[in-house]
Amino acid sequence: MRIAVIGGGPGGLYFAYLWKKRHPDAEIDLFEQNAAGATWGFGVVFSEQALDFLRADDPETVDAIAPRMESWKNITLNLRGESVEIDGVGFSSIGRLELLTILQQRVRSVGITPRFDTTVQSVDELRGYDLIVAADGLNSMVRRGFEAAFGASVTHSTNKFAWYGTTKPFATLSQTFVATERGSFNAHHYRYAKDMSTFLVECDAATWAAYGFADKSIEDSQAICEDVFAATLDGHRLISNKSVWRNFPWIWNERWSHGNMVLIGDALHSAHFSIGSGTRLAIEDAIALTKALETETGIAAALGRYESERKPIVKKLVTAARTSADWYEHFPAHMKRDLMDFAYSYITRSGRIDDARLRAMSPAFMARYEAAKEHS
Repeated sequence: MRIAVIGGGPGGLYFAYLWKKRHPDAEIDLFEQNAAGATWGFGVVFSEQALDFLRADDPETVDAIAPRMESWKNITLNLRGESVEIDGVGFSSIGRLELLTILQQRVRSVGITPRFDTTVQSVDELRGYDLIVAADGLNSMVRRGFEAAFGASVTHSTNKFAWYGTTKPFATLSQTFVATERGSFNAHHYRYAKDMSTFLVECDAATWAAYGFADKSIEDSQAICEDVFAATLDGHRLISNKSVWRNFPWIWNERWSHGNMVLIGDALHSAHFSIGSGTRLAIEDAIALTKALETETGIAAALGRYESERKPIVKKLVTAARTSADWYEHFPAHMKRDLMDFAYSYITRSGRIDDARLRAMSPAFMARYEAAKEHS
């Protein structure tokens, strides 16, 4: 089988590696428009069981990635100069470029030479391939070219965000909420290496307008964010990498394949950065597609199985991500609560955690929260 993979992000790389490893005779070409060492953003974060879903099928890849990850066991919330830790909510992180480099090495180890600096302008260029795997991200050429066929929809959150890095290493995944005279900001920050952290700054539309960010350069915006979060950064600077203001895009496709084309990862669906699942979803898509292709004899039947088995799982997580994002759309209002009510609202925002689960998962936090409620 001849397979073209468009996109050299985690999903595209992992699918190419997995299929070629299991089917050495397959012919796979992987096309990536950027250079091998280029990426947008800084670190990516996984929930505590980050790589457990990989270990059963692919322990070698886990063993390559796991030693390079930073890990912690709790979340820290900072509001009005006060802090509260929520225990039992562990995460792991790794630099996005480091993860891509590891996956590129895996791809080469099975005999695939990725074609970097190669832009596929149209699927017409890929005639002769039995299967086209579109792992080409949020702005997918394949999805945009066949929107009606895929039943594609793209909407945007109203909040603005800019994705920075910083040399200050933070102990845990942290959220810092700051009110200024012109509006409110939130920073999502966590270390992904010993000396580097992601620092994603978010604000609502009213704050963004009040600061005139629409007319500010990348450098001016960065300087304002450094000033707003001066206490958090503690003398460290923000680092920009295409750090322009964006609205989070919600991608969804009712149909996951069309002809011999199939979507995976961000080309197919997006999950808000507040739940840290985008990279994992892309890799899990690659695994699900591989298993469906191995189960069915024909490509059409395999693509149908991939969608029918995977879609309910993804839809559940995306629904939780939308609920989480909705909390952030109103975070300035939540900031008016006292610290413990604010923290409780935050940790239960997706609707997936009730009091019983929270007591089991985060006993120290719940003891502090319930004690505070008794004395309020």
